[in-house]
Amino acid sequence: MLKEFKEFAMKGNVLDLAIGVVIGAAFGRIVDSLVGDLIMPIFGAIGGLDFSNYFLGLNSAVTSPVLADAKKQGAVFAYGNFITVGINFVIIAVALFLVVKLINRVRRAEKVTDDAPKPKPDDVLLLAEIRDLLKQRPM
Repeated sequence: MLKEFKEFAMKGNVLDLAIGVVIGAAFGRIVDSLVGDLIMPIFGAIGGLDFSNYFLGLNSAVTSPVLADAKKQGAVFAYGNFITVGINFVIIAVALFLVVKLINRVRRAEKVTDDAPKPKPDDVLLLAEIRDLLKQRPM
């Protein structure tokens, strides 16, 4: 059983998947920072919007205007966090779409350059000239 597990774990697909998960997690942190630290503050500065403190207290004990304090006082319906996560999702989806579009464009450009006709060697050109001259010569 241990030998079978070792064979399974050492297969190329499993290792590729593991590497993909680790890189995906790192990329997720980069995207979270991009959205949270660079993009959302712009939205906040433009409209003075701070979605994180949009909530409804579900009982009368909740009196704080700050979500973190309100959660300590009782149950809250924190719809502002949901709005923030929704905006983050849209931004991430658009960013990933643009990245995939760029990668596809680069791949297409590489394919076009690979498909371009390669110049013929000099000896082939010379032989083609000789053939054409022989065709013109009367027999």
